[in-house]
Amino acid sequence: MLEPTRVGLIGYGYWGPNLARNFHQLPQANLVAIADLDAKRLEEPARLYHARTYTDYRELLADLTLDAIAISTPARTHFEIASAALEHGKHVLVEKPLAVSSDEARQLIALAERKGRVLMTGHTFEHNPAVWKMRELVQQRAIGDVYYIYANRVNLGRVQRDINALWSIAPHDISILLYVLGAMPLDVSARGATYISEKVEDVVFVTLTFPNKILAHVHASWLDPSKTRQMTIVGSEKMIVYDDVDAEAKLRIYDKGVYKHGSAFGESQLKIHSGDIYIPKIDMSEPLRNECAHFIECVRDNKCPRTDGENGLRVVRVLEAAQASLACQGKVIRIE
Repeated sequence: MLEPTRVGLIGYGYWGPNLARNFHQLPQANLVAIADLDAKRLEEPARLYHARTYTDYRELLADLTLDAIAISTPARTHFEIASAALEHGKHVLVEKPLAVSSDEARQLIALAERKGRVLMTGHTFEHNPAVWKMRELVQQRAIGDVYYIYANRVNLGRVQRDINALWSIAPHDISILLYVLGAMPLDVSARGATYISEKVEDVVFVTLTFPNKILAHVHASWLDPSKTRQMTIVGSEKMIVYDDVDAEAKLRIYDKGVYKHGSAFGESQLKIHSGDIYIPKIDMSEPLRNECAHFIECVRDNKCPRTDGENGLRVVRVLEAAQASLACQGKVIRIE
């Protein structure tokens, strides 16, 4: 039997404790070291997990006993830390976004390939059973042709100063869109506004055009009065509402649509159909636990992750184009 994979975690701020808990609970992993700039933060994981702690991540990377590294630090540091981890021969999981430019993402992909190490992006919602089901329904054309999709991911809180709502919040819905549709958008436009800080947009509205005339819209903000995590897919035959906040019904399928019906005076007549609402049974499991378990599986079995470096690069390319559009007051930017 293989020994548990020895994992080090860099970053124990907002998301790091969740990663630490999951790696600690996985029988095939052993969380042995954690690094964070704030020594006070490290008191908790030292007590809970008996992990070695470091205030300098470079000391953690020098630990020859570690097999893999999870990175949960500010986005601007992802490239530097992930590069260093790969250079030290570690397998690497980087929380979203993979990097802050497509050039950085490509360099990480090339380095991981050169070192023969797993590089995985933490697009947690691609490890969510409800999103798996939504992709299945779309790919099997259970709702007919997809017309358009819109997503709201808003909340009041966790205001950031060094990264805007586009790069902080929108990667979740962009990764879901690319995964569910199985395609890259052709172009993107984005508008946003700064209210709390003069440097970063607190709210963004992103519009993406996908092949087959599919239109998608993403609203991301940390200035809304209530927490909303919802995506609606409108199809030619049925519609899907995915509500991540709803504990009872993550997915609702609406048997509703508008159909052409007969003709009068040479013109088709439109008929509105409104049928049942169906809630599919989904065996839910914690997406982050699925993500961590998948990472460990890929490390142990030398497998390519579902959300590999190329997956992370695709999302970064969309974010880059949206950022360029933001800077040009909503200009449509083609994605090559």
